[in-house]
Amino acid sequence: MADDIEIDTDDLERRMDGALTALRHEFGSLRTGRASASLVEPVQVEAYGQMTPINQLGTVNVPEPRMVTINVWDKGLVGKVEKAIRESGLGINPQTNGTIIMLPIPELNEERRRDLTKVAAQYAESARVAIRNVRRDGMDMVKKAKTDGMSEDDQKFWHDAIQDMTDRHIGLVDKALEAKQAEIMQV
Repeated sequence: MADDIEIDTDDLERRMDGALTALRHEFGSLRTGRASASLVEPVQVEAYGQMTPINQLGTVNVPEPRMVTINVWDKGLVGKVEKAIRESGLGINPQTNGTIIMLPIPELNEERRRDLTKVAAQYAESARVAIRNVRRDGMDMVKKAKTDGMSEDDQKFWHDAIQDMTDRHIGLVDKALEAKQAEIMQV
């Protein structure tokens, strides 16, 4: 009868984990004064008639703590890759040596660090909103199950389970934000 109604918490958990993964990816693209290959991931280059990520056009390496190098495989695309990096808003001035593009990562000043912590906070808030949207979907499932005859005790159980999952994921977002802000402010 109505006792076999269950809420798919695995799906809700997976979607909340997806929001955390997206947050970590966005945090990886924030420049912190240290070189990281993920710094150039969001940059797209017009190549072969379509927009292509840099890591599909060359090898991205981090040979030094303050240097990212891109060894472009197609000599004809070096100029396009360099132009895409200049126009990307990363604030990095590429230097070309044959097919190798070097990206020296400059020190961040205090004002830029504060701006980056605000951007990180915006990314974290977007992740929180995504998690709360998943929570809302879960609560809607419980409401629908109520109309299908779910008992009040079961409703309370699922409400609490979904809320605990939400609280845990929001806590993980807060921890990730705290760590990223500490990394950005570290001189």
